[in-house]
Amino acid sequence: MYISKTCILTTFFCFPSLLSFQSLVDIVNKIKIMSHSAKPGSVIKRDSTVISGQGGLSGPEKPFDAMNNIVANLLLNITSSARFEGSLNMDLNEIAMNLVPFPRLHYLVPSLTPLYTLADVSVPTRRLDQMFTDPKHSLYLACALMVRGNVQVSDLRRNIERLRPSLPFVSWNQEGWKTSLCSVPPVGHSHSLLALANNTCVKPTFMELRERFTKLYRKKAHLHHYLHVEGMEQSFFSEAIDSLSSLIEEYHQLDATKARLIPDAPRLSIAT
Repeated sequence: MYISKTCILTTFFCFPSLLSFQSLVDIVNKIKIMSHSAKPGSVIKRDSTVISGQGGLSGPEKPFDAMNNIVANLLLNITSSARFEGSLNMDLNEIAMNLVPFPRLHYLVPSLTPLYTLADVSVPTRRLDQMFTDPKHSLYLACALMVRGNVQVSDLRRNIERLRPSLPFVSWNQEGWKTSLCSVPPVGHSHSLLALANNTCVKPTFMELRERFTKLYRKKAHLHHYLHVEGMEQSFFSEAIDSLSSLIEEYHQLDATKARLIPDAPRLSIAT
């Protein structure tokens, strides 16, 4: 089995990605704060949040259950076209084909909305147009919008045209949009939107990963867990850091092609 050199570095820190882990922590904390708030307009319906296995907010949760539920719901949205009928279905092969222009630049950043529904609104979810608020920083290589529920193709096209002028795409892929419509909404909502962005905003995360790895590697920390495995040599780590540095440089070169200066952010803000 082939193991990516970049994968070696990520497993070295015992969690898959600084980006996804920290984002999940931020999302769960935000939802929990809102769920315990008594302010008008911030009460969450107990059957509409993704942070509880029972769909509610009561009762103790096991460690990481809330984050795992968010990831599970994200995967359910990605595979919805393969499981349900829709006017514009998209399978996993199409995602890889349309969103990965270069083999190494295959890191997709997901944004899922809604994650909950407010209890004091008559409409079960936020208005459709409000969901289309993708981040407007860094450079887009491609973007997929996967919508579930009673949504028309015209609604999707209207929002793409509205977003197009504000989202910086690479010059050679200005039409790099992939869309999907599934007629079956997620449980507890009338419709939902999952955006998968191939965006250079992941570069700062890889830079932080390299910095954290270097600090530990200089002290030879945790190396014994890997070197006792047959076939694993210390040279693998040197090759891995070189591979990661090369990946960062590729993203840096893409950022340098931006027509206007747009400040990078450490991670994408996920709409909730």
